[in-house]
Amino acid sequence: MKLIAAGLRRFGLAVLTIMLVVGSFAVFTPSAAADTYTVKLGSDKGMLAFEPAKLTVKPGDTIKWVNNKVPPHNVVFDPGQSKSADLAKAWTHKQLLMSPGQEYETTIPADAPKGEYTFYCEPHRGAGMAGKLTVE
Repeated sequence: MKLIAAGLRRFGLAVLTIMLVVGSFAVFTPSAAADTYTVKLGSDKGMLAFEPAKLTVKPGDTIKWVNNKVPPHNVVFDPGQSKSADLAKAWTHKQLLMSPGQEYETTIPADAPKGEYTFYCEPHRGAGMAGKLTVE
């Protein structure tokens, strides 16, 4: 009887040890790292367009806006056509980027509401320079 009890105790300890090891991986596994996306203001071919014009991001991700061709450019988020008017205003960069290579960044906050956010280049809006950001 003592032999069976000792065997069961060892088996129980082995199972408990395995569960603790596996459980620690679940608890201490780092979350997915945030990504950085680049959006060119003005296409490589000299068109008045954002490249890419549609972008899908997650909270925590960063967008690097780079003045590429045919300046000046800026990025204005339309509060009337965005999931959150407050975020649209916060993400807007009205200052014109005058020289190729100028850039700035926008980081999507952790509490950003999921949905679509429409943006455009103020000087070239009439030419159709607009885009859409989707937060998942």
